[in-house]
Amino acid sequence: MRAVRSNGTGVDVVDLPAPEGDGVRVRTRAAGICGSDLHMLGWALPQTIGHELSGHLDDGTPVAIWPLAACGVCDRCLAGEVTQCREAVSRSLGVGLDGGMADELRVSEACLVPLPNGLDVADAALVEPVSCSEHALRRAGVAGSDRVAVVGAGAIGLSAVAAARWRSCTVDVDARHPAQRDAVTRMGGGLEPTGEYDVVVEAAGTAGAIERAVELVRPGGTIALVASYWEPVTFPQFFTMKEPRIVTATMHGHDATGRDVDAAAQLLADMPEVAAAMITHRFPLDEAPRAFAVAADRASGAIKVVLEP
Repeated sequence: MRAVRSNGTGVDVVDLPAPEGDGVRVRTRAAGICGSDLHMLGWALPQTIGHELSGHLDDGTPVAIWPLAACGVCDRCLAGEVTQCREAVSRSLGVGLDGGMADELRVSEACLVPLPNGLDVADAALVEPVSCSEHALRRAGVAGSDRVAVVGAGAIGLSAVAAARWRSCTVDVDARHPAQRDAVTRMGGGLEPTGEYDVVVEAAGTAGAIERAVELVRPGGTIALVASYWEPVTFPQFFTMKEPRIVTATMHGHDATGRDVDAAAQLLADMPEVAAAMITHRFPLDEAPRAFAVAADRASGAIKVVLEP
């Protein structure tokens, strides 16, 4: 089968044996390129890339994939906090385990996400990034009466817009690029946040974005940090004077109401405008090097670039 792997500077499409062993076979329909995939290109990992995935089971059932095969036995898993699994890195698809930028992969049955009516399997690679922001807003306790601001309008920032709008919140966004600004508008968000907000989602991952989040949050409000921080960052001087509640979030998990990935799938079914706005480019798997180049170039208008085996 074909698979995408890093060569230390970019990606190659290589020939590999089809995966065997335990788990359920999924024939990949769509695999999104995440910002973390771009960051990890220099690592030359020996695993196949890809954790934003959708595909079909052997019987034709369409599914998305929860890309964390949590150990289930560590103290954090037993506490119900699977995103904090002690072995999360080594048990994540596309990082410690072979991912899904390939013709097929095998996953634990627990990683399968059934698709609700109204969600096309070709768009369901968005379940994973949307579930990251769904997880962050759930942890932040966002309710429909909240005024929400989002700093950063990449895929995770736009996913936060979708999760806020799904809760009937008003949401305004700091978005830099024309394609991002257009996507915000198409999803029902506003631009140029002004005033104070009950919840501010920081989705850019820079010290400047954190400073902006502190500026926008009301006294006693909540700042949700959902970005990945690839470099050290600082908080602005005297930010504690507002006594903001700081909530961090990584990946996706579940609570008494269910899994974040299932909520994200339902969101995408309920709001078809989200996939239409976020997926800007689709490439066949053989054109993975070109797809990664487009995904890395914001001037290209790329938001979410998807590979389709």
